[in-house]
Amino acid sequence: MDATALALPPFAELYRQYRTRALAIARRIVGDADDAEDVVQDVFTRLAQRPSGFDGRSACSTWLHRVMVNSSINWLRARKRRERLQHEPEAPASPEAQAVGTEMQRHFEEALEKVSEQQRQVLWLREMRGYSYPEIAAMLRIPEGTVKSALHRGRQRALAELEEHDQEP
Repeated sequence: MDATALALPPFAELYRQYRTRALAIARRIVGDADDAEDVVQDVFTRLAQRPSGFDGRSACSTWLHRVMVNSSINWLRARKRRERLQHEPEAPASPEAQAVGTEMQRHFEEALEKVSEQQRQVLWLREMRGYSYPEIAAMLRIPEGTVKSALHRGRQRALAELEEHDQEP
């Protein structure tokens, strides 16, 4: 295979040729036309900024189909996390519960200070903001595998710090 066979078509051509198909894929998965449009715009924006992942082993349409399916699934997962975060508690917390919550938040923030800057950023974006791995990778401009390992190591370190704090007298 020569180098030209591995290249994606120019972005404008890619968008013109595959936008309708990409929109149909996203709509089938996310179930809403407006949300599907958001997914498609996100995917094509990422491709315009930094085309990656296409290695020429399959047709461009096959590769783009897989990107759309994965991005749509990730979008659904992020939406579920955002919905969980947005739900208000049904009853106001008692002053005791608020104090415990404030204390736990303080301990969590102290534990976050013990992890690396990259781990802290990844933990915050994933756990507090609900972003997907690809979204975090794009924001921090690091590989998705690095996001996953930083999240795993950051969680382990933060939990160890919290457990250590719980054992203090």
